[in-house]
Order: sequence, then structure tokens, then C-alpha cells
Amino acid sequence: SYRAAGWVAKLKSFSAKIVQLLKEWTEAFPYDFQDEKAMAELKAITHRVTQCDEENGTVKKAIAQMTQSLLLSLAARSQLQELREKLRPPAIDKGPILKTKPPAAQKDILGVCCDPLVLAQQLTHIELDRVSSIYPEDLMQIVSHMDSLDNHRCRGDLTKTYSLEAYDNWFNCLSMLVATEVCRVVKKKHRTRMLEFFIDVARECFNIGN
Repeated sequence: SYRAAGWVAKLKSFSAKIVQLLKEWTEAFPYDFQDEKAMAELKAITHRVTQCDEENGTVKKAIAQMTQSLLLSLAARSQLQELREKLRPPAIDKGPILKTKPPAAQKDILGVCCDPLVLAQQLTHIELDRVSSIYPEDLMQIVSHMDSLDNHRCRGDLTKTYSLEAYDNWFNCLSMLVATEVCRVVKKKHRTRMLEFFIDVARECFNIGN
């Protein structure tokens, strides 16, 4: 009986470590359990672990909390992906590019915000919002599907790297905004001022850790 009690204690200790491992895994890489096969395997493992500690409900409670957090995380990311898919601009055939003068009443960026620090702070808020939706598995998905022989083009599932794609689109939009604001200024003196303004904005972004 003494030996049996020792085995039970070791089994409970092992079960607690397995639960902790699964908890950290599901929190760091929830997308690993997006498909039904992975979720079924997780349920099978947790069921076996629960049987090792039927008398004490601590393990069962921890597994229930872990599963609930995982489902909430997957649901939140799925809703975010659906929302961004709805907001994705449709592909438009640009056709021939016509040179048109901007309306005289249209304000440039300096007419909206002339303080580099304020603009840097606003850009940082947007940046943090974009970065907060990127998870470790997004980066792992890119790395695991990197093809060095094909100009480092990712062949992964875009649904699993959607947050990175959205962040890349944001970066392109920001670059286009800066280029547009500089190029739309006609006079060289004003264009130089615009360049200096964006340099100051970049410096302020760097100073606040963006």
C-alpha cells in the first residue's frame, strides 16, 4: 500500500506538470488547436489526465479553465479575421494612371496635425493595436513555410498569417501616406518642410519606443 501511495503521488505530480504544459501551449499557440483533429487530441489527453486525479477536482478545474480560455481565444481571433475580411478593399484594376491636381481645399497632413510628437503618439497607438493581434504562431507559420529557393516567398495558409498580412498592409498604407504627402506638395520649399516634418515624426516615434 505504501508503494501504491507513492505511485499515486508521482502520477498526480506528473498530471499537474502535463496540465501546466498544455496551459502554456494553448495560451502561446492557440492556433495550433484550430482544426478538429488537434482539438480532439487535446481532449483525449486531458481526459486521460483527469482520470489520474479523479478524487481531487483541482486538475479537472484547471483543464476546464484552460479549455474555456482556448475556445474564447480562438473565437476572438476568428471574429477579428472575419471583420478584417469584410473591411478588406476589393481588388481594383488601376488602368492608366492620369495626372490630376489635388483639390485646392484639401488639407495636407500639416493642416491636420503640425506637431510631430502628437502624430508620433497617434501612430504608436495604431501600431500597438496592429501588433497586439500578432501571435507567436503567426511568425512560426511564416518561418515553417519559408522557401529560400523561391525568393523567400511564404507558401503558408493565409488564414493562419492574416494578422501579419494586415500589419504588412498597414505598413504599406503608412509608406504610401508619407510618399503622397511629400509628392503632392508643388513648391520645393514646402516639400522640404514636409520631409523634415516626417523626419521629426520618425525621431519622436523612435524616442517613445515605436
